[in-house]
Amino acid sequence: MKRILQTVLILLALTAMTATTSQANTDWPDQLTFGVIPVASSRNMSDSFGNLNDHLKKELGIDVKLQMAGDYAGVITGMQHNHIDIAYLGPKSYCEAAKRANAEALVVEVGQSGVAGYHGYILTKAGSGLKSIEDLKDKKWAFTDPHSTSGTLVPTIHFNNINIDPEKYFNRVIYSGSHEASILSVKSGKVDGASTNDLDFDRGLGTHWTKEDFNIIWKSDLIPGSPMAVRRDLPASLKKAIQ
Repeated sequence: MKRILQTVLILLALTAMTATTSQANTDWPDQLTFGVIPVASSRNMSDSFGNLNDHLKKELGIDVKLQMAGDYAGVITGMQHNHIDIAYLGPKSYCEAAKRANAEALVVEVGQSGVAGYHGYILTKAGSGLKSIEDLKDKKWAFTDPHSTSGTLVPTIHFNNINIDPEKYFNRVIYSGSHEASILSVKSGKVDGASTNDLDFDRGLGTHWTKEDFNIIWKSDLIPGSPMAVRRDLPASLKKAIQ
């Protein structure tokens, strides 16, 4: 949970420095909806982002509804149709939201090292004998979500670079729905290999898994940090207060 908690603390500090009340801003809506992509289980995400949601509600002086999306596309579509006002997104899903839903990034997630970015991982189960991508040929594979950066886009680019078509290379390809689900699928043996990232992997250490449960057989270059975004057409004073 460390990554999400650190993100929440950073965003709480930023919000506290700039927040104003809705009484002085009559053009603000009566309610905002805060959408979050599913990087973990709904319960874990709700617990982690609940504090930030409550703080926004208190500091902005308006109701803020937390919405845990079933998939990444749900958040993008929600912003596109004005059902979601604030969103926690990955880099790829933010680019799509900026194009389709006129999303505007306000802050970028910073990891424990202080770097605004993270690395993709490819995992296999410890003791499986699968220690390279070559070993995964004709095995079961899991991406996270089609709109995930480290869970789908980055490993797909790497596969393309080494002339691998996942649909032909692997015996079976699934989309697990979240990073937590992908990691647990490798641990349980449901799949033989999966893509995730170092931050989501580290978040579950000691609670859902240990480093000794896995082989990390590939690590990507640095990926830009995940942004917190809003609908661009929100009042400027409200966007500043959220930021």
